[in-house]
Amino acid sequence: MRTAYSVETVRHAEAQLMARLPEGALMQRAAAGLAAACAGLLGRVYGARVVLLVGSGDNGGDALYAGARLARRGAGVVAVPLARDRVHRGGLAALLAAGGRIADDPFEVLASADLVLDGITGIGGHGGLRAEAVPVARAARGSNAVIVAVDLPSGVEADTGQVPGEALRADATVTFGTYKPGLLVDPAKEYAGTVRLVGIGLEDHLPSLPELEALQHADLAGLLPVPAAESDKYRRGVVGVVAGSARYPGAAVLSVAGALRGGSGAVRYVGPAADAVVARFPETLVHAGPPGKAGRVQGWVVGPGLGDNADAVREVLASDVPVLVDADGLRLLDAAAVRDRQAPTLLTPHAGEAAALLGVAREAVEAARLDSVRELAARFGATVLLKGSTTLVAPPARERAPVRVNPMGTPWLATAGSGDVLSGLAGSLLAAGLDARDAGSAAAYLHGLAGRHAAARGVPITAMQVAAALPAAWRDVHAD
Repeated sequence: MRTAYSVETVRHAEAQLMARLPEGALMQRAAAGLAAACAGLLGRVYGARVVLLVGSGDNGGDALYAGARLARRGAGVVAVPLARDRVHRGGLAALLAAGGRIADDPFEVLASADLVLDGITGIGGHGGLRAEAVPVARAARGSNAVIVAVDLPSGVEADTGQVPGEALRADATVTFGTYKPGLLVDPAKEYAGTVRLVGIGLEDHLPSLPELEALQHADLAGLLPVPAAESDKYRRGVVGVVAGSARYPGAAVLSVAGALRGGSGAVRYVGPAADAVVARFPETLVHAGPPGKAGRVQGWVVGPGLGDNADAVREVLASDVPVLVDADGLRLLDAAAVRDRQAPTLLTPHAGEAAALLGVAREAVEAARLDSVRELAARFGATVLLKGSTTLVAPPARERAPVRVNPMGTPWLATAGSGDVLSGLAGSLLAAGLDARDAGSAAAYLHGLAGRHAAARGVPITAMQVAAALPAAWRDVHAD
């Protein structure tokens, strides 16, 4: 499990650790890890041209001390202080003693740099790059140098993942002690490049409850349902799928495709697309509806391609089993009915649907994904899976659990019907017994991994190909 902590938590942990260490030892640990990462990216340190963009805080000190280490190994290291009267004095002295220098013309040295260390602002920065830093940052990005961010790309928000102004896009980020939310959540994540975590001893001083967490294969393997010797299809769970319409029969087929590969023992389809569903998946149980008369289920999926069937949404929400609501179901949603439910509810909007539920512009959701998913979870008292370039799963506030961020996926998943497959998959996991946060997180992970399998050769894929790749994703998870 990868975990991310807020700036306040990191600062508190650093203060506790520094109280036990000699003065400056923590910065030296960070600088050592940073210098080692830079050396690995350069390949050959001796003779390499390294430029340090140095801000006024400890972030600039980290860059200066790392630059001093590289200079002692033969690199030509030049510092570009953004505020000369507030530069870290100890770091600058170490750099100069090691043979580094201060740039006379920052743009000249940037034009010929092999590597640029971005130490302009750190985790305490807000509001994007200051005006005086923008020309230098643009020159760095316009060069042929590898850009390495110190702890966090300058200009992005550490706690939220927002990019409120101009920021310096890195090729790699070396972060210290723990991940920060902005390194895992778009749009800031896109500025971080490849992220490397350097341990500096914070682990014992961080609380058990992080702000964010990201599953890895081993975590997922422990969540996925596995039938026991005494299992039958009913004990494994039956998921009901209320989806599709005369206009959108394919949504029903795709939702069922995901549900059949989600770990439950049977799929019960309810709706007008039964012929299309059975033609493709004869193992599906079908019923014309309404949902309450279709037979017993342990979880419902409602909404994909449903059209204006508000009665079906109301009836499913009135049930006493876990419910996933997607697509048209979100448009027909009664927030009070969701808040009043005793059984778990999982909402799975994309950014446009989330914007409609929140009453804001889509751009506002995409710019503040973490805040948006938390607000939705609080407003509806439900678990919310916000789909997109960074898929986030937020539990209702009463559960006091971290938001999950999905590390898997590929841009090729942006294809018609992909979300229907995800809904069926997550609903099946709900019916199999996973709680809403685990079901949403596991489904997003498997769906992303299946998308990678389907698009392995860099070719366009269809939603049905994603569904077909789900068994390979399950095997991958358990193979580790």
